[in-house]
Amino acid sequence: MKALIQRVSSARVDVSGETVGSIGRGLLVLLGVEKHDTPASTEKLLDKLLQYRVFADADGKMNLSVRDSGGGILLVSQFTLAADTNKGLRPSFSSAAPPALARQLYEHATAYLHQQHSQVATGIFAADMQVHLVNDGPVTFLLTD
Repeated sequence: MKALIQRVSSARVDVSGETVGSIGRGLLVLLGVEKHDTPASTEKLLDKLLQYRVFADADGKMNLSVRDSGGGILLVSQFTLAADTNKGLRPSFSSAAPPALARQLYEHATAYLHQQHSQVATGIFAADMQVHLVNDGPVTFLLTD
């Protein structure tokens, strides 16, 4: 599993012209599910995400997590993060989870985040989404399990 996290001032996801999820200050999380992922590995990555220190403390140093800062999380499924781009000019998706497993683990991730954090919004799995964000910094990290 891969989570591309971006510290944002604000972010939202639109589907068919309607906003389906939005946050103010927090993290936009693009989540790519791979075929070897499990509920346990999903929770491990999300625990890391919740504790990852990317927000500034009083001294301006990145010492605060999304939990510490009181920020929101916008979770968006991102199939293309599972791509293998090592060979050729076309991505291979052989390591991506099949759609049923990817949906199951994305829904598990959503439920787990709702249990662990007070401000969680989501996109819609497998929908054609337009993601709007104001990247704060910019600050972007790739977390892997």
